[in-house]
Order: sequence, then C-alpha cells, then structure tokens
Amino acid sequence: MARLNLILLVIAVACALATVAANHKGRKLFVELEREQVRMRQLEVEWGQLQLEQSTWAGHPRIEKIARELLGMRPPVPGQIVSLEAREK
Repeated sequence: MARLNLILLVIAVACALATVAANHKGRKLFVELEREQVRMRQLEVEWGQLQLEQSTWAGHPRIEKIARELLGMRPPVPGQIVSLEAREK
C-alpha cells in the first residue's frame, strides 16, 4: 500500500510540475503576443506615415517645381504642340 501511495504521490507531483510549466509557458506566450501586437500597431502607424510621405514626394506641384527649377523645363507653347492621329489598320 505504501508503494502505491508513493507512486500516486510521484504522479501527482509530476502533474503539478507539468501544470506549472504549462501555465508559465502560456504567460510567456501571452506577453510575447502583446509585445508583437504593440509592434504591429507601431508598424501600421509607420506605414501610414510612409504613404503620406510618398504622396507628398510624388505630388504634382513638387514634380513641376523640380522640372522648372532643376531641369529648366517649361510647358510647350501652342506652336510647338503637334497632334497625331491614329490610323486604323
């Protein structure tokens, strides 16, 4: 009988240790999940800022200013414009 009690005690201790280990792992995973969700929110904010920056850099007024100032470009005068008509085959 004492041997059976000892075996049951060992099984109970093993189950208790497994429960503690599982709870600890669950808590660690939850903390990691929270950390990754915070990182995800930061990346979403950064993505929005990058999209705004891209739209600013690609804006028509900025492109036109660069074309005029840096490249010396100007709109063509009406006499320089040539219209081409597409021919059907």
